[in-house]
Amino acid sequence: MEPDQSEMSILGQSPNGKGHDLEDDTYVSMKTMAEELDTNGTQNVRFDDPDAILENEEFLPNGEGRKPMRFTDFEGKTSFGMSVFNLGNAIMGSGILGLAYAMANTGIILFLFLLTAVAALSSYSIHLLLKSSGIVGIRAYEQLGYRAFGTTGKMAAGIAITLQNIGAMSSYLYIVKSEFPLVIQAFSRADPTADLWYLNGNYLVIMVSISVILPLALMKQLGYLGYTSGFSLSCMVFFLSAVIYKKFQIPCPFEEFSAANHTVSHLDIHLNVTDNHALHDNGLLHEVDDSHCGAKMFTMNSQTAYTIPILAFAFVCHPEVLPIYTELRNPSQRRMQHVSNLSILVMYTMYFLAALFGYLTFYGKTETELLHTYSRIDPYDTLILCVRLAVLTAVTLTVPIVLFPVRRALNQMFFSSKSFNWLRHVAIAITLLSLINILVIFAPNILGIFGIIGATSAPCLIFIFPAVFYIRIVPKEQEPMFSTPKILAACFAGLGVAFMTMSLSFIIIDWTTGSSNSGGGH
Repeated sequence: MEPDQSEMSILGQSPNGKGHDLEDDTYVSMKTMAEELDTNGTQNVRFDDPDAILENEEFLPNGEGRKPMRFTDFEGKTSFGMSVFNLGNAIMGSGILGLAYAMANTGIILFLFLLTAVAALSSYSIHLLLKSSGIVGIRAYEQLGYRAFGTTGKMAAGIAITLQNIGAMSSYLYIVKSEFPLVIQAFSRADPTADLWYLNGNYLVIMVSISVILPLALMKQLGYLGYTSGFSLSCMVFFLSAVIYKKFQIPCPFEEFSAANHTVSHLDIHLNVTDNHALHDNGLLHEVDDSHCGAKMFTMNSQTAYTIPILAFAFVCHPEVLPIYTELRNPSQRRMQHVSNLSILVMYTMYFLAALFGYLTFYGKTETELLHTYSRIDPYDTLILCVRLAVLTAVTLTVPIVLFPVRRALNQMFFSSKSFNWLRHVAIAITLLSLINILVIFAPNILGIFGIIGATSAPCLIFIFPAVFYIRIVPKEQEPMFSTPKILAACFAGLGVAFMTMSLSFIIIDWTTGSSNSGGGH
């Protein structure tokens, strides 16, 4: 939470609250900063050395033997490893299930190039956020917007974070609503036509929200979720392990499941498919079409363009970066950049391996949702059922991580001058979860709306805002407007505008043609 003092005293803004010439008030001495602290003597703001390219590893001393100055009234206690777990969990979304489909429509080489480019761009974007945060001594996305563009910038950042993360949480709970009943039904072998309460997705999503998500969302500090984040990531590691294992168990072409030929298909799976023959349902031989059973290094088709947004937003975690930075033990820009780079590297490896082995299992028959492809072979496969349960667990435990930045954004927009209050903390969490549950239960087509929101807010949070905040906040004396770093930042913002235009175009094409090929990346 932000300290109990006004924004203008934190930011050193003029009374009009505008983002005026920033270089005039960026180089402020430590003595001046000490005078601007709360009158009660609480030291809760830390400003980094603006002349340094990276922050010092230790906090700056105040020169009077007192405790070093902090950004907030909370002293960060989250370890490096727990921070990596939290940020990795924020990155890891349900989009991993669609990456094999993306590879099927780009080819292995093009997919690897795009994934590498997106990972590098995401790391660069986080660098811009951390550099801007270090210069002005602010670790809140919304306050960076305020520092750069006044109230307008703060509200724009807060609204983008709120809409983006509400959309993400809704998509996760949609997965719980649609997949959890199927998993329970498969494990219990229940009649799918039976009207059983525990097969009703609406009941299940409410139960999961109350029993699992809400208690985690009520935690005061994000760092405590490091344990659940670690468990969530282990569930996705289990998913990856199963995908790799199944690659060597399922031949291509594969026989689809049906009640009539289930026994025969288990016999077919051991046939030598190089003979291009398999048993028909009546036991007769027939030709098998294995033309799709070959890996493509580079391919372009009508679906290739739709897979680019999936990759472009595969590393969305930017609203969570600064809150995690705030709670990091011994925080510095360099240390937080290491957390970010390690998280991105781990997710990059998992993304590529999941996409590669999923694609090499089904090749041209890969579906948009990888687990659905496995269900075509045997919907009662115990391993795949366990994987589906693990994915459900992972997305469920991700919701509290995504909720924290939304609550922080609402506090920054409407309660920035207030100190922490448990009643408000709990009320915001309950209100958000209630709203999201209502959307998931009563608005079955709301995902189209969130598609528009994601196509606008995600490019802003990943590309546009970090770049323009950096250009506005970094003083001209340190980096002139036409210096290489600021030119690169401007190009980065332009790339965000291009991604926004492209994503909106794909969604409009989907709506006008009635197709459903585009997908989100998170």
